[in-house]
Amino acid sequence: MTDIRLGPFGPFPWIDLILIGWFALTALSVAYMAWDAWRNNPELTVMKWGWVLVTLYLGPIALALYVLSCKEPAPGTHQRFIQPLWKQGLGSVIHCVAGDATGIIAAAVITGLLGLPMGIDLVIEYAAGFGFGLLIFQSLFMRDMMGGSYLAAVRHSLLPEWLSMNFMMTGMFPTMVILMMGREMRAMEPTQLLFWGTMSAAVAVGLAVAYPVNVWMVDKGLKHGMGTQHALGKGGHSMQAEQARWQAADEPAREAAWWTPRHAALGGCDHARKRARAPRRGRQHGPQRRCAVA
Repeated sequence: MTDIRLGPFGPFPWIDLILIGWFALTALSVAYMAWDAWRNNPELTVMKWGWVLVTLYLGPIALALYVLSCKEPAPGTHQRFIQPLWKQGLGSVIHCVAGDATGIIAAAVITGLLGLPMGIDLVIEYAAGFGFGLLIFQSLFMRDMMGGSYLAAVRHSLLPEWLSMNFMMTGMFPTMVILMMGREMRAMEPTQLLFWGTMSAAVAVGLAVAYPVNVWMVDKGLKHGMGTQHALGKGGHSMQAEQARWQAADEPAREAAWWTPRHAALGGCDHARKRARAPRRGRQHGPQRRCAVA
């Protein structure tokens, strides 16, 4: 304990003074990050929000990662600058952590204020992190690629989000338990600086643990890495090309859904199959060929 006071507050423990300095640097980092991301950097909008959120949790650490991996060094060079796989993997894990950690921290605040036991805390935080990461940060982002289909976005995001979330939790949860269940019980109270310092440390460990699996998923095409407003992910292809790729992957499922038992009973119809595969571009006038009923 120190003798330092700030107005009516204090005296402060040394750890609180360190955290005050850290959070001051975090505020400056977030301000610069938001300004640069929206004013100068051509990354995708969802990544702008992702970087800002992760910087809110990790402060100067996230700002350093942003400068090294994503900040455009010169106009027109962003797409080439972010091509290395390690940067693509970092973009993927930033996207994951931004969504998952937001859900986890929000749930931790609520359960902490309610005074719930640690075991129940962790279950609620896992559900909140996975739900927010999958349903908001992953699926809303993927929805445009799915031709506007939110359910298709959820289906395609489920496996990579589940993998990434579990690796992140492997780092976060033990860190939270160790720091919260130690000598400083203030770490369990959201009204204390130590609680927010614990959350920051847990997010940092979770990001480090989840990074390798995100690099692997980007390399195997299961997830997208860092993108720009002009090109997406590891291959540097356009958003339109990505939408066409996912729609082609979904074509068998859509055809199976349209090919009803009634058509099977009719013994098949080439016209029906062609209609299932063809894009719908509006109604065509004139006589239509129908399947003949046996």
